Amino acid sequence: MGNFSLAHNRIRALIFILALAMFLFGLRLVQVQAVQAGDYRSRAVNEMENTKSLQAPRGEITDVNGVAFARSVAATSIVVDQTQIINPGRVANFIAPILDLPVAQVQASITGKRKWNMVYQNAKPALWQKLTQSISQFNSQYPAMSPDRIIGFFPERGYVREYPSGSLVASLIGFVNHAGIGATGLESSMNSTISGIDGKYSFANGYGAEIPGSQSEIIPAQTGTTVRLTIDRDIQWVASKAISEVVKSTHAISGTVIVMDPKTGEILAHATAPTFNPNNTSKVSLVAMRNPSVEDVYEPGSTGKIMTMAAALEEKKVTPETVFTVPYALKRSDKVFHDHEKHATQRLTTTGILAVSSNTGAIQVEELLSHKVFYEYLTKFGVGSKTGSGLPGESRGILPKIADWSGTSAPTMAFGQGYSVTAMQATSIFATIANDGVRVSPTVIAGTSDASGNFTPAAGRTSQRVVSSETAQKVRLMMESVVSAGGTAPSAAIAGYRVAGKTATAQRIDDTCGCYRGFTASFIGFAPADKPAYVISVTIQDPQGMHWGGVLGGPVFKKVMSFVLQSRHIAPTNTTFAPVPLSEKALAIKKVQDATTSN
Repeated sequence: MGNFSLAHNRIRALIFILALAMFLFGLRLVQVQAVQAGDYRSRAVNEMENTKSLQAPRGEITDVNGVAFARSVAATSIVVDQTQIINPGRVANFIAPILDLPVAQVQASITGKRKWNMVYQNAKPALWQKLTQSISQFNSQYPAMSPDRIIGFFPERGYVREYPSGSLVASLIGFVNHAGIGATGLESSMNSTISGIDGKYSFANGYGAEIPGSQSEIIPAQTGTTVRLTIDRDIQWVASKAISEVVKSTHAISGTVIVMDPKTGEILAHATAPTFNPNNTSKVSLVAMRNPSVEDVYEPGSTGKIMTMAAALEEKKVTPETVFTVPYALKRSDKVFHDHEKHATQRLTTTGILAVSSNTGAIQVEELLSHKVFYEYLTKFGVGSKTGSGLPGESRGILPKIADWSGTSAPTMAFGQGYSVTAMQATSIFATIANDGVRVSPTVIAGTSDASGNFTPAAGRTSQRVVSSETAQKVRLMMESVVSAGGTAPSAAIAGYRVAGKTATAQRIDDTCGCYRGFTASFIGFAPADKPAYVISVTIQDPQGMHWGGVLGGPVFKKVMSFVLQSRHIAPTNTTFAPVPLSEKALAIKKVQDATTSN
């Protein structure tokens, strides 16, 4: 009986121990599966897998209609596990022609003890496919474990930047560097907006090499924001072709055409020549990558007379019909100023001075103003300050302080020399007159779209009244005389439309000698003159041979503006142009005619 009790107790104890063990095992299982599952998975990933950054595609840069100027396309970087390359020389001889790379370069990249080394960065997927197919065909002639087979090449996902329009908008768009970061232009200034957010993916490490097919996305990459420009590709194409042709034919250093809506500040075209191909920048100089419309400054010359006339009209010192005695030469301080062509002393109206672009006449108009007032108008028009375009590298231009003026400064500035502007500033000045005296800051950004396509318009532009609407209307009427048969730019006239503008043939400062050498030829105008819809500036730096602004810039303006008016369906206003008399004689005749008509 005693032995039976002892055995019974032992069995009970054993059952208790087994039950306790099962209970403890169950607790541990719950801990492993539920409480510490994430931690154990992380350890497994760390021990069996590696992680890499998953490159995010940059947002597109498009024209106003959504046509891509810049976009990211899928690419595959080709890497190698050097320890798997048995005969580097033999492999390089086979691989190099496929990748279109020098044999020595390929051999150097595949030779060594590295588990990972770059062979070809950012190849198009088709190239990786071509490589794998070629290797597969090569290997098919050898047994599975043969050392003669080529192995060790792996793909890495990524993106390359592509510019479908090539050089069309290169100076504005810019390009990205080898690291995928914006290097110039909008690609640089808006890099933080356009750049996406990289993700992460894991892969089996295969003793240090990424095993194909083992990739698993951990954090998805987020596509960057798309930037929609105000640029119209078709207008851009016409402007680019026109300015390229004149720069080439005149052997000029550079040329710029800007098309602007004066009411909104939107830039419809921004063409420069020469330009470059952002798809291949390996041999492009830094100078060629510049955006001359905002980075290069020049003395505007006679286009600056618009501000002189507007200031005098606004201050009620003159009217469009005020008569001046205009000699060929005029001495001020220790310098003699003269007009571009020799002539007898004339009796010209204020409008006539503008029409024939007289320097000596402009000097007399400016002298009706104090230095302080004249300076204030120049600054209100935007000389000496950035336009607010937001374009990278934008210059303020050069406007000397009054304290630094000499006895010849004011006379020189009266006809547009002695201070410097950018092409964008010059365009903005004329847009102010076209927009009834209100200056609106220019912009090339229409808005942005997120990855889901939700569009957000750009913030409204800043504006400032510079002169009254009445003054702006008078200046516009005076500017129409420039495009008339008696003006300096009849070549800018467009049949059926009233056109206003101003020519300039300014002496050009040569930085190499600090002296005047060569010319800047320009024409800036708008149409229809009585109800301006668009402003176009044409600037040509250092043309050789014929260098007159009206002769060179006028036809470019006409070609581009004609296309703009047609493509934007701007009909003629069908109003009659009543020209202001250009001379005292013409003014007297007009007065007689008016008196006769009234009687």
